[in-house]
Amino acid sequence: MGEFRNRALRLLGAAAALTLLVAPTSAAAQEEQRQEGRAPVTVPALADWSAESGGYLFGRGTRLVADTPAEHRVADTLADDLRAAGHGTVPVVPGRARTGDIVIDVQASRTALGAEGYELRAGRRLSVTGATETGAFYGTRTLLQLLAQGDRIPAGRTVDAPRYRERGVGVCACYVHITLPWLENLVREMAYHKLNQLLVELKVKSDAHPEADTWGYYTKDEIRRLVALGDRYHVEIIPEINSPGHMDPWIENRPDLQLTDSDGNKQPARLDVTQQKAFDYYTGLMDEYAQVFTAKSWHMGADEYMLGSDYSKYPQMLQYARDKYGSSATPQDAYVDFVNRVQAYAASKGRKLRIWNDGLTGANTVPVAAGTTVEHWLNVAVKPSRLIAQGHPLMNAAYSLYLVRGGFHSDTRSLYDQSWDPRGFEGEKLASGKGVTGAKISLWPDNGRGETENEVAVELWPALRHIAQATWGDPHPDATYAEFTARGTAVGHAPGWRDPTRLPVPEGAYTFTTGGASFKADLTRTADGYVSLRTADGCLEISRGRLTLNVPLQPGVEVDRAACDATDTLQRWQPEPTAGGFRLVNAITQMALSVTDDGRTVQYPPDQRTPAVWHLTAD
Repeated sequence: MGEFRNRALRLLGAAAALTLLVAPTSAAAQEEQRQEGRAPVTVPALADWSAESGGYLFGRGTRLVADTPAEHRVADTLADDLRAAGHGTVPVVPGRARTGDIVIDVQASRTALGAEGYELRAGRRLSVTGATETGAFYGTRTLLQLLAQGDRIPAGRTVDAPRYRERGVGVCACYVHITLPWLENLVREMAYHKLNQLLVELKVKSDAHPEADTWGYYTKDEIRRLVALGDRYHVEIIPEINSPGHMDPWIENRPDLQLTDSDGNKQPARLDVTQQKAFDYYTGLMDEYAQVFTAKSWHMGADEYMLGSDYSKYPQMLQYARDKYGSSATPQDAYVDFVNRVQAYAASKGRKLRIWNDGLTGANTVPVAAGTTVEHWLNVAVKPSRLIAQGHPLMNAAYSLYLVRGGFHSDTRSLYDQSWDPRGFEGEKLASGKGVTGAKISLWPDNGRGETENEVAVELWPALRHIAQATWGDPHPDATYAEFTARGTAVGHAPGWRDPTRLPVPEGAYTFTTGGASFKADLTRTADGYVSLRTADGCLEISRGRLTLNVPLQPGVEVDRAACDATDTLQRWQPEPTAGGFRLVNAITQMALSVTDDGRTVQYPPDQRTPAVWHLTAD
């Protein structure tokens, strides 16, 4: 743990990259690129570029020309992003284009561009053409990256299309809450780099099953806001409720649904797939998620069901399988039966099922329904080539692409130097990409207090840019990793990206006052952009209550004062501006401080108890 934290703190030396102001590419450098025929700098890199004489100049008279509703939607989003990037207000107009204009063109007849490809032409004016709205949108992402380097774009033409149709990021916000602004930053960054799929394993606060509403969850309105952003930026947000294993966030208060072992012990993380009411409970949650998620896919997890145990401890699994499939059935057939029943239910609702691969060990006699997408992360007996042969679309979610809080971090430099691409699975390298849908990086909170969100971001951005490159085009466009990372520096962050390390209050000594409580503390910025609050009795921290993934996620526990420790993430706080003052939110638990009637200062989710508004008076 100590070694990991030291590494995390060293990474914070790179945290300035979160707020980096990128110097525009000089006109001389652009002319040098043109003379050498080199493509302008983008991420993913442009594989096809035909340089021409002259260039396009973005200026005060620039307009966005769009005629059809689809073109208008792309242009409206681009106008908002240009404003957010500091390029001013650019009007969206119909009709003929003139010098200096940007033309958005959606032509269904341009079928050679595919569902996501586009053509960009730069000259006296600039045009972005797609066969679909999505293709035209991705052309505008390239445009924004070019404008991030200066208002002059070298003349030329590119036709740019992805090699793989699924290009993604997976985030487990399933136990440790991740803030909505952080997820919104991620969606914007994904779209900016032409990634199109965000898997979120998380808990939506349930109206049907309030007994399952343990922290941390998201309200339905929060998810609607996130999904709307994803829809606008062409990022499909796919929900996951992991089952039948890892179900403890949902069934810890439902022992009647928990699998019971041969010694009579209830298993709070394992759903009893032999019970019809367990299936009904799970599909009921699916229906509730359908109220807020619009994706046409559903991820049920299906991983690590017997992690730390084995089927022999649960004889009812074998009995269920034999009763349904005959005497040659195995216990794993009961597990596959549950997967297939969920698949059929999802299909009846117009959704395609996705699962992880590790439960497919080959010990089953009942096959997983063909068409179920398998996300391959672990090397087990059934290899990727066999899964493709069995009719499963296969996504590469390899462990080598993981970023784990408090644990393994993907070695992006090594992957780039190896020219890794989505054919490189754990345990097998495929000769062809046929049957491979794409790849994604995954963020898991195994030690939830091992890093803060801002620390995760430092490690995330290089990995995100690498997966964007490896799934869209040539996995090794530059001779060295340093040259590739320079691309990321050149294009910067997406328009609308919010700097999470920017403090809303200066460092200093303050008196914190709210109704019924007050304390004095030195407010000091931490290396990752939060604050520590040092009082005469020690630094404020949350350390009591039941731990989940090493995080005290129990609402109602009282704030402590402990010896100040710069490496202790539970001593880091976010002062969030609100009317009349600030809320104090713990950087790890993401619960705000409230004050009880008897004067105790405690943490609670903001929708369970109104957070205290703290008035800060400089001492």
